[in-house]
Amino acid sequence: MNRSNPGHVKALADGIDRRGTSSSKWEKYAGRDILPFWVADMDLPTAPFVIEAVAARLAHPVLGYTTTPEDAIAAFQGWVARHCGWQVHRDWLVWLPGVVPGFNVAARAFGGSRVVVPTPVYPPFLRVAANAGLAETRSPLARQTGRWEMDFDHLCAALDASSALMLCNPHNPTGRIYGQDELERVAELVLSSGALLVSDEIHCGILLAKERRHRSVAGLDPELARRSITLHAPTKAYNMPGLGVAVAVIPDPELRARYESAMHGFVAGVSPLAYAAATAAWNDQSDWLASVNAYLAGNARTVEDAVRALGLEVTPVEATCLAWIDATALGHDSPATWLEGHGIGLSPGEDFGAPGFARFNFGCGEAMLAEGLRRLNEALQRTSS
Repeated sequence: MNRSNPGHVKALADGIDRRGTSSSKWEKYAGRDILPFWVADMDLPTAPFVIEAVAARLAHPVLGYTTTPEDAIAAFQGWVARHCGWQVHRDWLVWLPGVVPGFNVAARAFGGSRVVVPTPVYPPFLRVAANAGLAETRSPLARQTGRWEMDFDHLCAALDASSALMLCNPHNPTGRIYGQDELERVAELVLSSGALLVSDEIHCGILLAKERRHRSVAGLDPELARRSITLHAPTKAYNMPGLGVAVAVIPDPELRARYESAMHGFVAGVSPLAYAAATAAWNDQSDWLASVNAYLAGNARTVEDAVRALGLEVTPVEATCLAWIDATALGHDSPATWLEGHGIGLSPGEDFGAPGFARFNFGCGEAMLAEGLRRLNEALQRTSS
């Protein structure tokens, strides 16, 4: 694939039909004329080298319980060094079947009494406190200079030694890549308060702003790293969410031991097929991911332009395949529910802690995207007439 020409991705995406495959994304509206743009699951082809790796593993007739392969460890270390600028030691790694179990285990393991969650944020973050029997403090993000930013004054007041900061970077749903200055401020607040940092970085491979690079905040400072749990997975960037695999990077041995203890009896192992897929994804040094990101960047601009032309607000998407739309001007308590009546299935903002908003997943073929935007336009035209 050519880095500057995502045409091959477009051709493959427009030829994909997931109906009849028990896809959670498509089954939600089965039998109804509603196009699904909700869950963060792309209708793009899984990376071909991932498919080939799974097929190769299936050549062996036994799919049994599996310890972490050495080549998977090396592949992850190499990927994080190349993409995040962070050298991680193999002893720091705890393997999991997914990032969501990973941050729920973190809440059980950290030993404090409260989680601090910047909002809006994707729904599983807002269930962590209840799942772990902890208190929750929400720290609202603020829209400034055309993008979503942390309110550091509020965050400073919220953090103390009994709390864990649940960070999502790149941010879902706003599509922000936090800059180094912002991450250094986060590091300063975590260290000064004595809090724990839990950072979900699952979307760090889907970078749409060419001038921006993802940084793992724990990689900025060794002292901060010892107060951190960083979660990575290849499942978003390489479009393989059905093959659950993730890694918790925990440099501090005592915290890592508590984390592993909290997993016992609650977290399943990783399947051999998921290990094979993850190894292939993290070993990738081709132009495949750059081509996908170039294609997604084009879709992002298409959605942003269309939404603004309709009189709604959306901030530029720097990362992820998700557009965060301010639909409060429509006057509906749940714009996403209202739009389902017009054939468009978006994620409701109220599930993210932001009523009046909606999240639009543009990780799909251009034909589907065009039809979704046509339906959105028709819905709003009917409202204004």
